[in-house]
Amino acid sequence: MAAAFQVHILAADKTFYEGPCESLTIPTSDGEHCILAHHSSMIAAILPGTMRYRRPGEETQTAAISPGMVKVEHNEVLVLVDSAERPEDIDAARARREADEAMEAILQKKSRQEYQVAQATLARALNRLRVKSSTGHME
Repeated sequence: MAAAFQVHILAADKTFYEGPCESLTIPTSDGEHCILAHHSSMIAAILPGTMRYRRPGEETQTAAISPGMVKVEHNEVLVLVDSAERPEDIDAARARREADEAMEAILQKKSRQEYQVAQATLARALNRLRVKSSTGHME
């Protein structure tokens, strides 16, 4: 059995997971970071993407995550993100609607701020669909 570390994965609206973890892989601005027990201290920006984590004695699990930050220190990891969703909790139809609406907003070429919000919404919706489809949980 691999050595474990404590992880706290917190989304804006809920605690996603707190407890022991053997590995955690997160998308960052420097590429994917895989964190194992006794990882060196670090702070990094998290990008929207797929987070993978493995609890002791269990299979690796995935989640769609939005932007945030990760802090590793003293064999503890803190992940703060806007949202974290398990594949089975993602509503594929809703994500498709959000992607379509965001694409329409991008095509409307409104203000810079509206364009950036639409781009972020589109990235989140496409990420949710990617995570949902990669685990075979599509509807």
